[in-house]
Amino acid sequence: ERASNLGLSADVRQTNSEAELIGWLYEAVDSGVDVVLNPAAFTHYSYAVRDAATLITKAGLRLIEVHLSNPHTREEFRHKSVISGVATGVIAGFGVDSYLLALTQLAA
Repeated sequence: ERASNLGLSADVRQTNSEAELIGWLYEAVDSGVDVVLNPAAFTHYSYAVRDAATLITKAGLRLIEVHLSNPHTREEFRHKSVISGVATGVIAGFGVDSYLLALTQLAA
């Protein structure tokens, strides 16, 4: 609903499969669409997801990394994101509103 109110369309997806997530990132590049990505645990170790995310920004698209909680207030191993270095921006710590803030930024 928020995406529509901002003049955007949103395709909301969820997976626990690293391979499926990577496929979706490739699909976004091929379709020329920006991405709001909550990489969950892949944030901290998945260089395969990072490589796919890199293609988003290299294609001139925007990738906003989103986290419901603030990883820096959690266990130390969660303080490092392998995705942040290739993301256009990062929004974290605002619960579900993190997604809404990302959509607002894409519409700006």
